[in-house]
Amino acid sequence: MTNFLDQARPIYVVGIGLHRYQRPSETSYVTLGNTAVREAISDAGISWPDVEAAYLASSKIGMAFGREMLRFLGATGLPITHVENASAGGSTAVRAALLDVAAGSSDVAIAIGVDKADPFVFGFEKSGIQPLVDDVVVPFTHYALLLQEYLENSDASIEQVAQVAVKNHRNGSLNPYAQRQKERSLEEVLAPPLLAGHITRLQCTPIGEGAAAVVLASEEGIRRLGIDRSRAVRITASEARSEVLYGQENFDVALTRTTAMAALESAGVEPTDLDVVEVHDAMAIEEILYLEAIGLAPEGKAAAAVAAGEFDIGGRAAVSASGGLLAMGHPIGPTGVGQIVEVARQLRGEAGQRQHPRAKTGLAHMVGLGAVCFVHILQV
Repeated sequence: MTNFLDQARPIYVVGIGLHRYQRPSETSYVTLGNTAVREAISDAGISWPDVEAAYLASSKIGMAFGREMLRFLGATGLPITHVENASAGGSTAVRAALLDVAAGSSDVAIAIGVDKADPFVFGFEKSGIQPLVDDVVVPFTHYALLLQEYLENSDASIEQVAQVAVKNHRNGSLNPYAQRQKERSLEEVLAPPLLAGHITRLQCTPIGEGAAAVVLASEEGIRRLGIDRSRAVRITASEARSEVLYGQENFDVALTRTTAMAALESAGVEPTDLDVVEVHDAMAIEEILYLEAIGLAPEGKAAAAVAAGEFDIGGRAAVSASGGLLAMGHPIGPTGVGQIVEVARQLRGEAGQRQHPRAKTGLAHMVGLGAVCFVHILQV
């Protein structure tokens, strides 16, 4: 498949913004979202009327939430599109904004993710089709089985897998936007209660609330608005896939491999070229499996590599430098946008204590219920 960005004009991340991911609160989604938008607009050095299109992701707020939020920034008449794609909603909004600017419909577009910690409403529950395993395999059970399978088919130990959470909580402790900002020892990560199998509370993501926003611009938009070109980060690949039949292999892992390999090929880079990587680490075992699927470690070897510090900030590649879903948090709608924020911040060299040295190439990966997968590659 041809990389559409090869034929399109170059697209850049020029503004990034977040509202801290946090536990459920009385803060309205309007405040959450507009905090991130205002920060992204200010970061880009532009004003709200300069934005020509908006794509908003949420999985839990409800119908037509975006206009009520954005009207407080001013009624400019820009087209507003709402996106829902489970955990990958934010990544989908980024890709939609990217396509808008790449096609020449806009010179400046914004992707926004915002969610409150409200109950989930699953569309598939209205399908009239009753899944066979719903009463037996819940999400914790699913990942506990994947973890057990990994331990049985590799030389890895549960302690090595738990080092993912140790690393990510350490990174989160340095991130002012993270929901969990406390460094954790291996003993704390492994401490009971067990949620399922070997999985403990600190090896799975918290679900909270928050917001993230990124401003995308063409070179024409950068010139016309006087945006600082030295802080612009180019998106060189954007790939999206949904699952097919994979036999006995876990579908999220196989889908990640397919999507990541397509993105790497599109960008013309190898896994070894990646400096910073944000993955869908809702459970510690997921980071291990996705590192191998992306090609950053051989099969069965990622856990040992994590334990050896290869994916620490300052290591071979910084994985989940934001704290990942395990510590940064996973408010659903904002998560994929927030990953782009972190990668762009790292490639700009503006990540402070979390800065990975000489970062030039980054990858953001999200999977969503269904399953769908999105991978973006950014470069400077």
